[in-house]
Amino acid sequence: MSKPGSWLEAQPHCRHNWPAMDIGWLITQLLAAPLLPPLNVLLLAAAGWWLTRSRRRQGLGRALMLAAVLLLWGLSTPYVADWLLDRLKPPRAPIARDGAQAIVILAGGAYRDSLEYAGDTVGRLTLERLRYGARIARDTGLPVLVTGGDPEGGVPEARLMRAVLETEFGVPVRWVEERSHNTRENARYAAQLLKKEGIERIYLVSHAWHLARAMPEFERAGLSVLPAGLGYSRPGPPDVLDFVPSARALLDSHYALHEALGLIWYRIRNLL
Repeated sequence: MSKPGSWLEAQPHCRHNWPAMDIGWLITQLLAAPLLPPLNVLLLAAAGWWLTRSRRRQGLGRALMLAAVLLLWGLSTPYVADWLLDRLKPPRAPIARDGAQAIVILAGGAYRDSLEYAGDTVGRLTLERLRYGARIARDTGLPVLVTGGDPEGGVPEARLMRAVLETEFGVPVRWVEERSHNTRENARYAAQLLKKEGIERIYLVSHAWHLARAMPEFERAGLSVLPAGLGYSRPGPPDVLDFVPSARALLDSHYALHEALGLIWYRIRNLL
């Protein structure tokens, strides 16, 4: 096991390290972008505007522009965003001390070229996962594996995750998997490390809306998975603010649609 590191051991880093960027990952991001908000809404509105230039298609053009406005409003409301995310979440499972042999925490993005941390550090989603993973580790005493590579050409996310867990949360990390560039590779490479030590049953820590895609991949890799999702909340009746658009709700809708596309894509690949 590598020794605990400080933030400065992995720095500095230049964000736009194009030669080192994973081309397959970049192509995937570019292909997905037109299908996700806000670009899908902008493209719909642009198509509508283009059609209004033709007298014969002005009605269709206006209809598309109206549809873009309604779609943007809907995806920007907490009510719609929460509904989309809830469709992806598995049932919440309790954490038991004897439930698994190890804890696997998935990366969720990095914060590149941070001035306050003198270089790369973990992003918001990753930090939320680390916080919950650290709590499970303290409660159960299980060893921890962090997984996440560097598709953007920077410091591998798993290395940044280890630094946060060990220096800020005081939780040791036994395994660091830093080759993966997506969820499927997270599962494949993490399983290889764990199986070498006879570990077959894990707690998988990620946002609950991501587990619908992540759990089947880890099971395909030969591991028995117990969900350790975060992002659950007690259900309640909607209020008026649930229908007021917000940037946060639009981001949540983006996450939900991104995961839905990922699920579809993985199922297609499984059939090929």
